[in-house]
Amino acid sequence: MTFMKSIGATAAFILFAGSALAGAGHGSSIGKAGDPDKVDRVIEVSMDEMKYDPKTINVEKGETIKFVVRNEGNLIHEFNLGTKETWDGHSKEMKNMMKSGMMTMKKLNHAKMMEGGMMHDEPNSALVEPGQTAEVVWTFTEATEMGFACNVPGHREGGMAGEIAFAGH
Repeated sequence: MTFMKSIGATAAFILFAGSALAGAGHGSSIGKAGDPDKVDRVIEVSMDEMKYDPKTINVEKGETIKFVVRNEGNLIHEFNLGTKETWDGHSKEMKNMMKSGMMTMKKLNHAKMMEGGMMHDEPNSALVEPGQTAEVVWTFTEATEMGFACNVPGHREGGMAGEIAFAGH
């Protein structure tokens, strides 16, 4: 019976810790995945070497936006909605993806990504090869300090980041 209590306590701790940490990398304070059938606006974002256009995107609390993200550059780029803290954590994952051959600066290796359990399929992010387009549908549940950035190693550090500006804030 003590063994079963111990397993139950361990399972409860793992569930609690997992739910507490789930917000650390892609936290709900920045919003949630949006319903593609309930989009308020579509915003086109182009990515090129070390820049986004537009650089600032104005949104309203509660708004659901479909971002159509085009990579017009020669390198892989990412559109990642988040904060400095989430990007700092995510950039470590991206460095590991480069080191392990899951991606180069110009190409994604989907087979290696799948093998390594790093499919990069979070709803707040799109990793886009040169010449490709992706979509991110996002609901901004609360006004908060956040933005969008490319976490490919060296890109955010080179200035590839933009701002999400909330109306009235």
